[in-house]
Amino acid sequence: MELDLQKYAVRTDLAIESRELAGQGQPQPIPGVHEDVEDLEDIKITRLDVLDETGANRIGRVQGHYVTLEIPKLREGDSGLQDRVSFAFAKEMEDFMRKIGISPMAKVMVVGLGNWNVTPDSLGPLVVENLMITRQYFELMPDQVSPGYREVSGVAPGVLGITGIESSEIVQSIAEKTQPDLIIAIDALASRSLERINTTIQVADIGIHPGSGIGNKRRGITKEIMGIPCIAIGVPTVCYASTIVNDSLEMMRSHLGKEDTQRQAIMGMLNSISEQERLQLVKEVLQPLGHDLIVTPKEVDKFIEDIANIIATGLNAALHEAVNPDNVAAYTH
Repeated sequence: MELDLQKYAVRTDLAIESRELAGQGQPQPIPGVHEDVEDLEDIKITRLDVLDETGANRIGRVQGHYVTLEIPKLREGDSGLQDRVSFAFAKEMEDFMRKIGISPMAKVMVVGLGNWNVTPDSLGPLVVENLMITRQYFELMPDQVSPGYREVSGVAPGVLGITGIESSEIVQSIAEKTQPDLIIAIDALASRSLERINTTIQVADIGIHPGSGIGNKRRGITKEIMGIPCIAIGVPTVCYASTIVNDSLEMMRSHLGKEDTQRQAIMGMLNSISEQERLQLVKEVLQPLGHDLIVTPKEVDKFIEDIANIIATGLNAALHEAVNPDNVAAYTH
């Protein structure tokens, strides 16, 4: 009987990592996938368009547009770099909304997904807390709203374990009442790379499934369900322990030299089995614990606060034309 290894695939929510995995041993470029990479100072921007079903099947991602900002030095706490990231993120969000046909005055509802009691999962609520919310002024005193501001509302619906209600149901009910033109959902994600934890921002026009970062996929916040465009913003804040162990084994194997005899003597059969089979063995070792462990850096409190401020600052500039993008950092709360 042939063993089904699909359930042991490397776990990631990032489109660029799916693209990297699909590109291993494959001719470039991948059919149905268009990729554009721009390198700024300490910021790498990858714009990935999954154009058709062929591309979607090849990389395992829903057809749509993905923009990823990678900032390896972001965890160093450099305020100047954080300001540049906010500026770059604001510009990418403006271009992204323009690309999918969102007008400058479209009404926007920002949804901060996640559990505010769990630090790695509190990104969404923290971003909403720092946003420039304006809907109340448009409702109560529209004649006093200055030009260049749009109607923005925000909500942090909590998680199913706290409310007993699916986040998607809460968002849908509020959207039916307030009638936004666009939903922006923000959530924590999972990465297969430790280097990308808290240093990467992904924007996608395919919506989001709350809980996807920990493999707990629930009813989605998508255009199909909500009836309006949904943009997802995600930051990887966790990594699976099995992925870390598997990468450590691969690093050990590659650092033992090119001599197969040397690697075989030390690694044994691990030297010859595939990555999926090796990942299967690692997960089976962790199985007695009940679940695959989810790991986050010990400095996660500071990291989450910093990246939430970066995203909120960028969104404030991207959503309101009156906010000067050249001084984007001045608009954080």
